[in-house]
Parts: sequence; C-alpha cells; structure tokens
Amino acid sequence: MSDPVFLARMQFALTIGFHFLFPPISIGLAWLLVIVEGMAWKTGDQAWEQAGRFFAKLLALTFAVGVATGIVMEFQFGTNWAQYSKFVGDIFGAPLAAEGVFAFFLESGFLGLYLFGRGRVSKPVHWFAILMVACGATLSAFWIIVANSWQQTPAGYVLNETLGRVELTDFWAAVFNPSTLIRFTHTVLAAIVAGSFFMAGISAVLLRRKHDNPSARRTMKVAVIVGFLGSLFVAFPTGHEHARKVAHTQPEKFAAMEALYKTQREAPLVTFGLVKERPPQLRARIELPIKGLLSALAFGDPKAEIKGIDAFPADDIPPLWVTFVSFHNMVILGMFFIFLMLIGLIQLARGKLWTSRRLLTVFKWSLPLPLLACEFGWTAAEVGRQPWAVYHLLRTNDAVSVTVGAGEIWFSLILLMLIYLMLLAVYLFLLVRETAHGPAPVAGKEVA
Repeated sequence: MSDPVFLARMQFALTIGFHFLFPPISIGLAWLLVIVEGMAWKTGDQAWEQAGRFFAKLLALTFAVGVATGIVMEFQFGTNWAQYSKFVGDIFGAPLAAEGVFAFFLESGFLGLYLFGRGRVSKPVHWFAILMVACGATLSAFWIIVANSWQQTPAGYVLNETLGRVELTDFWAAVFNPSTLIRFTHTVLAAIVAGSFFMAGISAVLLRRKHDNPSARRTMKVAVIVGFLGSLFVAFPTGHEHARKVAHTQPEKFAAMEALYKTQREAPLVTFGLVKERPPQLRARIELPIKGLLSALAFGDPKAEIKGIDAFPADDIPPLWVTFVSFHNMVILGMFFIFLMLIGLIQLARGKLWTSRRLLTVFKWSLPLPLLACEFGWTAAEVGRQPWAVYHLLRTNDAVSVTVGAGEIWFSLILLMLIYLMLLAVYLFLLVRETAHGPAPVAGKEVA
C-alpha cells in the first residue's frame, strides 16, 4: 500500500487507538479512588486504606503509559497532517493549549501529592489530592473532546478563503459547539464504566484467590455499584441523546450507523444485518417489530422522515460496513455491561458475590471489554465523519502533508507499532505483577 493518505490515517488510528486504552481507565479509576480514599478517611478502616494504596499504584502505572502515548499522537498534526494544522490551527490550538495548561498540570501535580503524600500530609489534604486528580483528568477529557467535537459540528468560526483556513470568531461558540456537552458527558460516563470494570476485574482476581480479602471486598462493592449506575447512564440518557444529536447534525453518519440506505418515513430500528457497500444494501436484516421506532427515537415522531444514504452525493458517504458494525458492537457491549453489573448487584445484596467463582471469572475476563466499547464508539464517530477531516469544510484527502511520502510513513508506522507492542507488554507485565502482590494484609480483618 503506497497511498500516503491511507497510511497517514492508519498511523493516526494506531496511535490514538492505543492511547485511548489508558485515559478511560485513568479517569474512571481516579473517581473510584475518590470514593475509596473518602471511605478510608471517614471510617479509619485499614482495609479501605490498603485498597487505596494498591489501586493508586495501578493508577500511576496507567497514567504514565497514557502520557507517553498521548505525546506521540499530537506530534502527527505537524508531520502527517500539516494541511489540516494550517486549516484549523487558529481554532484547534486553543483547546489543546487549555488541556495542557489547565488540565494536565492540575492532574499530574496533584497525582504526585497523592502518591507521595500519603502519611506525610493530613487525610483531608490527601483526599483532596485524589479529587483534584480526578477533576484534572476529567477536565483534560473536556478540552480534547472540545477539539474533536468542533471537527464534527464546527461553530464560532469564519472561513478565510484567501488564506485557506478557518478563523476563530467566537471562542465560547466553538467550545460549546452543538455536540460538545453530550459527547463529553457520554465519554466521561464511559470512562467511569471502564474504571469500574477495571477495579471489578482486579478485585475479582483477588477474591478468587481469597474470598475473605477485606480490601478486595470493599473495592468490588464500589465497582459494582458505580459500574451499574454508570452503565445505565451511558446507555440512557447520554447514549440516546448523543445518537439524536448525530441524527440532527450529521445525517450521513446517522444513516450509516443505522444502516438506513433509503430515505423513508416510519423508519425501523435495525439490530442486525450484513452490510454490502456497493450498492449499499443490508442482508439478513433483523428489525425490532415496532413501526417507526427509529424515527421516534431520533426525532420524537414515529412518522418523521429520516434521510438515507441515497439522499447524499456518493463522495460524501462514509464507509458503511465499519460505521455500522462498530456502532452496533458498542451498543451490544453496553447492554452486556448493564446486565453483568445488575447480576453483580443482585449477588451483592444476597451476600454471595464474594464466593460466586463463576461470576468472579466473568468479571475478570470482562475487564477489557469497556475499553473495546470505547474503541468501537471512537471508530463509529471518526469513520462515520469521513470523507471529512472537518465536517463539510475540509476533506481528509486535502488535510495530509504534501511533502511526506508513503515510505516515510511506513517507517514511522512500523517503528511505532514495535514501540507500542513493547509498552503494552511492559504495562501488562507490571499490572499482573502488582495484582499478584495484591493489597497489603489487614491486621485482624479476615472478613469484610
């Protein structure tokens, strides 16, 4: 493959896809540690404190790898995507700068206080430190999502055709563009679900080893309760409202996500199908037997008309198979998360969660699934925006660097793949090693 555009897209997909494994854990785990450390401060229970110590190590490990991979991602704007940087620099630079100045330094500074201040500062200060870490991580996500949302639904700009770029006219309109808030809320809740499954999976490993581990019991309880609530809110209302926003602002993407290839009223909701790109059609389709359900969900009217793929020029249609499959896989996983956490809650109420080895095994192996769901959601959002780098303003083919050839991209792509494989191996090795050690034993606490 010698197409520089395809290779540049593949390299960016690799770097951001790998990086995106770590921020959801960091954000979600930080908020869960706010609860854990708060309980340790409030109760003085040593089991809560040992749980905080243990998961703080895993947070630090995840944060470090996330920072290392995130830096590489941003460098590509100036290497592979120079035309894009020139076109959007007046707007795109502001949220990235805000992310570094107002969010990253807040998160990293207080993370140092949280990790090294235990026993050296008062408990209220120590709890405040992890609270600021969680706030900083969430604020960091906000500014990144501002930048990405502006690509999806541009606002607060004017197009300078003479200079060939967009210029900022209204900072707050650009920040709170039509898709920012719902995408931010949906993404942060998804991160909390990822953090909950991370904590639940690690706790399940510890409980399978010793079912009366007091620290693991406490963290498992927190993870199941928060994970259930987070899974519910990810699906509704935020997931639902996000899809509605896409239907109103990016109809091509919505049609591709929902496999709606013909414009129609009383559109059905498709749950399964085999996508054929050319000509666009869906085989072996399965629909929910409720007439006009998709129209009702998207526009509040079962008789509303929804534009299909046939309503748009062929050059404006996103890849159909990838968009449909990634979106529906995300939804399927989301339903699974609700179901599994509900079973966990029921077993928790019955007092059988700690000894249900089969359920603990499911939690153990489900640990990476929310990360997979995040990747599917990102894929649906970004591939569904194609062929635009900035929706209806700049095509992806026109956004790449004109002086970077296929050979140079191949070299950096292979090098990055090798580095990322090494980073992943080191991360998993350290994660498994720390989990094998587990929290420090709690004197006189055999049962939580």
